[in-house]
Amino acid sequence: MPVKSHLIQYHIAAPQTEAQRVYSLQRKAYIDDPYPSYEQRLKNIAALQSLLSENEQAIIEAVALDYGHRPWGETTLVELFGSHSGLREIKKHLKTWMKPLRRKVTLFYGGKNRVIPQPKGVVGVIVPWNYPVFMTITQVAISMAAGNRTVVKMAENSSHLRDLLHRLVKEKFDEAVFAIVPDAKGSDFSSLPFDHMLFTGSPATGKAVMAAAAQNLCSVTLELGGKSPTIVCDDFELEKAAQRIAQYKYMNAGQTCLAPDYVFVPRDKLDRFVALVRQAANQYFPDVKDPEGYTSIIDADSYQRLRRWLEEVKNQGASVINLMSEDSFDDVNRKFPPHIVIDPSEDSELLKTEIFGPVLPVIPYDNLDEVLRYIAIRDRPLALYLFSHDKKIQEHVVYSSISGGVTINNCVVHCFQHDLPFGGAGASGMGQYHGYEGFAEFSKMRPVFKYPSYISSAILSGPYTSKHKLLYRCLNWLGL
Repeated sequence: MPVKSHLIQYHIAAPQTEAQRVYSLQRKAYIDDPYPSYEQRLKNIAALQSLLSENEQAIIEAVALDYGHRPWGETTLVELFGSHSGLREIKKHLKTWMKPLRRKVTLFYGGKNRVIPQPKGVVGVIVPWNYPVFMTITQVAISMAAGNRTVVKMAENSSHLRDLLHRLVKEKFDEAVFAIVPDAKGSDFSSLPFDHMLFTGSPATGKAVMAAAAQNLCSVTLELGGKSPTIVCDDFELEKAAQRIAQYKYMNAGQTCLAPDYVFVPRDKLDRFVALVRQAANQYFPDVKDPEGYTSIIDADSYQRLRRWLEEVKNQGASVINLMSEDSFDDVNRKFPPHIVIDPSEDSELLKTEIFGPVLPVIPYDNLDEVLRYIAIRDRPLALYLFSHDKKIQEHVVYSSISGGVTINNCVVHCFQHDLPFGGAGASGMGQYHGYEGFAEFSKMRPVFKYPSYISSAILSGPYTSKHKLLYRCLNWLGL
């Protein structure tokens, strides 16, 4: 008997904006094909790879235009290489990830349990401006790997890259699979009834995104940054620690959500540490005014904010050290030289708010447990960095603290371990992506139980008698 035509309708409101139009298109495509095959998903990942490979120079130039100045090396080595590396990892493991998982059967022996990773449906991704290539590609890739349709909103500060990727994505992908909506407003985008949403940005905006998602009971992954602490211990080589901290603090002019936000150094090594960071910063960035040597602060508001914060801690009596020459500021091109601030006030914005710039507060300490208490009573950070060769210290720090992730004896690089999940904790976010855990985050891990044919379904039904009491005791005795 044919199904009546009025039963096969897509109950989707008529689109009013471009974002709504693309969402409606992807919703219909999901209903028509709710489980893309392994071959389809692999083809999508390969298309992302070719999009990057065929347009590397154009991407580098677009990112540089959005920043004002950004060295090609930062975009190439961090964003492009990081994206390619992540895509290769997904291709390597995707077939295994997609396999149903067997689970133990309880009570009803002869039945079968499995967990099937199924696509959630249509996923919305809101991408930040600071690493816009890496964040777009890796987040879309894990959504595609899980079989979802994906709509992306990029930051206004990434307008050149956004317009480029919008055009390139339209050439490579059907809009029903992946699309970038260039003119979408944040509030309108996050109000769409997505099946899952991933947002990267500030905690304040993250709360607004989560509130909007809650209206549609949409699950969310939030990556919110935060003040990632760094601890240098007595047993670690100070020069090596200073070099690695300087490298990842001042890369991208400090505009990295995972950058070491502030550092604890043994009190008797403070002066030596400052001198070594100065030496490393001048080695890595010999001319901060060179367009190819050092990244600009993204916009005038961010630049002025950093200058105000420096003035604030100066007025409070903190020691503020410009690691470059005194004329190294460039207000026109928003070049903000690397700085160190020694022991700023706890009331200062530098210690209350994520810095997102090339300013490193250094706090001398005498006792490691005091450092751990300082970290524990504050919002949970996106990352924690520890420099120590002592395994007991390493374990003590890891198990005495909570953060999104940890790198021991370096900074940031756990982000490029694609088989590790990546995500925040508490105020620095929720959920995770990268690796199998990311695939699971963007999937509905759907439990399926097949009831055994030889067991009567009346076994647990009433009317209840003494036989049921005996059954209850037997089941408990058997440990079932």
